[in-house]
Amino acid sequence: MREMEEYLVVDGYNMIGAWPELVQLKQLSLESARDRLIEILSEYQSFSGMKVIVIFDAYLVPGLGSEFKQKQISVQFTREKETADEVIERLMSELSKRRRQIYVATSDFIEQHVTFGKGALRLSARELLLDIQESKRQIGIQLKEQKTQGSRNTLDGTLSRDMKVLFERWRRDKS
Repeated sequence: MREMEEYLVVDGYNMIGAWPELVQLKQLSLESARDRLIEILSEYQSFSGMKVIVIFDAYLVPGLGSEFKQKQISVQFTREKETADEVIERLMSELSKRRRQIYVATSDFIEQHVTFGKGALRLSARELLLDIQESKRQIGIQLKEQKTQGSRNTLDGTLSRDMKVLFERWRRDKS
């Protein structure tokens, strides 16, 4: 049986307004805060295996909206007079047609309620940040374990006993 694809749909400005690092960056440059959020979500996507889609609200900005890939995640800017909530709801309808688990990250209570009603699991900005911090901690643990196991011979742990004996014979025959 095929594994269920997992998607994380993120209300970008909601995270920027809630995560301390991004709140500080936003005071200097909104673009820098967006770029940092995308970088964080890209790392999280690599660790979690979820497909991440981040939506930025362009409600007060004239234009047709846009969608592109940046650091391997899907980034969408809404169209003029369209909110991130509307795009998230539309995405929910599109994504839920197939066998997928969808998470929506927003601290907007009404949007949480609507997406939950459409079958998504909801994450507040704080919950997502905690999950990202935990994934970074897990990566650190894995890297430490790899270092303590020794980085000289990474094949040693994956070879069968018979293969190790065979290689050792070859090694001794050549000396």
